[in-house]
Amino acid sequence: MPSIETVEREAMEAVAAASSTQELRELEIRFLGKQGVLTGLLRAIGQLPPEEKPRFGQQVNAAKARVQAAIDERERELKRLENAARFERERIDPTMPGRRWRVGRRHVLQATADRIKAVLGGLGFEYLESPELELFRYNFEALNYPPDHPAMDEQDTFYIDDQHLLRTQCTAIQGRVFERRKPPLRVFTIGRTYRNENVDRTHGHTFHQVDCFMVDEGVSMAHLKGTLGQFARSMFGSDVRVRFRPDFFPFVEPGVDYAISCPFCGGSGCAVCKGSGWIELGGAGLVHPNILEAYGIDTDRYSGFAFGLGVERIPMMSHGIDDLRHFLENDLRFLEQFPS
Repeated sequence: MPSIETVEREAMEAVAAASSTQELRELEIRFLGKQGVLTGLLRAIGQLPPEEKPRFGQQVNAAKARVQAAIDERERELKRLENAARFERERIDPTMPGRRWRVGRRHVLQATADRIKAVLGGLGFEYLESPELELFRYNFEALNYPPDHPAMDEQDTFYIDDQHLLRTQCTAIQGRVFERRKPPLRVFTIGRTYRNENVDRTHGHTFHQVDCFMVDEGVSMAHLKGTLGQFARSMFGSDVRVRFRPDFFPFVEPGVDYAISCPFCGGSGCAVCKGSGWIELGGAGLVHPNILEAYGIDTDRYSGFAFGLGVERIPMMSHGIDDLRHFLENDLRFLEQFPS
């Protein structure tokens, strides 16, 4: 068993060589802890003659006290050195100019959504939300889709199971509203939608839509065109005109695709509108009677219109962006170009 003097000398040499307070704490545990080397010497007392036990215990405790005092002294010295080094690392020059604070800003898509909310809210429409993880019946069945419609193919839709999917269109909110409320209704929503498509500069698997509908007595295509006209003028300028062309969607009858006169060339033809003078925005029409009747709404008394468009199309046109992938890549060089 090592002598008290040998262990004390080893401890003193290690303390003197310690280069950090962390190393010093480890040495304190090694020599003075409950399982430390010096403390362990006390366990040898039982092997000594009774007359030697008091003296041996006193010698061990005295050695522990001297080692502890050396540790405390070395700790004060090391703390002074470490603080000086830290102060040197963190030293600042108060004469240097300050750094400009980086503040958060609205994403360009969020800013566009807020504009849409302000316009449609000003026209008397109520903003509601619906889940992105949607039921099959709201996304397709409630919207008058025939069982063999190509949009229901697994190649276009992200199915979770037989009854759940990631919504492919915000129009899915209609069934949820019709279940809880009766006309008159003026509702719109803005949300993220998903489709199983190959990603390129004009297509994405994740994009945003605004969907708006109104159900009341005597609602006609004239109300639809008037609402879309006011919406387009508020978003793109006071001179914009709206054009309807026949189209088919399962949830409206009659259905149209609608376009606006190009706000960049006034309809004379430019690179943005590809020389046509018109820019297509989305689909619209009168809510199909089958949908209203399925929710107990009297189609002899009530009718309604609905329209939708992609949110990304608005800033793409406004700022001449030719690749929608930029919106979700989180490149600050791109996002900082737009007012928040």
